[in-house]
Amino acid sequence: MAETMGFVAHERRFPKAAALTEALANEITAVLQEALAAGRGASLAVPGGHSPVALFERLSSAELDWDSVWITLGDERWVDPRSSASNERLVREHLLRNAAARAQFVGLKNPAPDPRQGAAASWSALAELPRPFDFMLLGMGEDGHTASLFPDSPGLVEALDPTQRPGCVAMQAPQSPRMRLSLNLRALLDSRRIGLLITGDAKWATYERARVRGPIVDMPVRALFHQQNVPVTVYWAP
Repeated sequence: MAETMGFVAHERRFPKAAALTEALANEITAVLQEALAAGRGASLAVPGGHSPVALFERLSSAELDWDSVWITLGDERWVDPRSSASNERLVREHLLRNAAARAQFVGLKNPAPDPRQGAAASWSALAELPRPFDFMLLGMGEDGHTASLFPDSPGLVEALDPTQRPGCVAMQAPQSPRMRLSLNLRALLDSRRIGLLITGDAKWATYERARVRGPIVDMPVRALFHQQNVPVTVYWAP
């Protein structure tokens, strides 16, 4: 058996994507309800991409005091929020509707010409959110990136340094749109719970490689498993 990191994620495997969507929506709802019952606002950070669309649509009808729920993103493409490539647009179209239209949303994109110049303002905008984040939902690429922490991106070593202060960092993706903004590792770990949503055999194989001891910069998602402070659950379906 392959050697694994000091912290091994809890794994939840589902026979179909619909079962994963239902279970994960219920778990996120329960976490947010718990936060609201404790008398504080609830905070949820979500990924972009196609994988969470069904989850967003299911979650949008959850029975919650959405007026007291704050939603943001773990990363963003540095494009106009109206662009089809924008993660903010994805969230607005699929999550911030139905009952969830009442949620407080804070996007990461601002008018700065590039993410390096906009990073400080993006992080300042998140100061309103209750933290630690009650639920940090992330995705993963087949190259082992999570959020927009890509292998070989300039600035990756610093972004993955857990001794850095939490914040937003400029990253560079291998494909267009290349300019990205991401929460750094310290900000991602400023969470009560982390969920990693992956689908398909290829991403399960990537996850299994990421569990094996090796350089974190080669597969940044490894950083989620190589820590002892925040519980991580991997949700997978074919």
